[in-house]
Amino acid sequence: MPTVLIEGQYTFIFFSSDKGEPPHIHVKRERRIAKFWLSPVVLARNRGFAGHELNEIARAVIKNETRFLEAWRDYFGS
Repeated sequence: MPTVLIEGQYTFIFFSSDKGEPPHIHVKRERRIAKFWLSPVVLARNRGFAGHELNEIARAVIKNETRFLEAWRDYFGS
């Protein structure tokens, strides 16, 4: 479970089993977790985050989209 970024209270990660899927990032905080597709950034799944938190997280994903895509390619290959 590679950690790509920790920003404030949010941890942005990949799961090793994600290889067969399109590029995306998981974000977790405590027992909450969400999944965002990259390029374009779209919420795929949410478990426990409130709407206002998802908006904040989405802004962070958009801000770091290039970084997440590069980390995805480095970890999983093209």
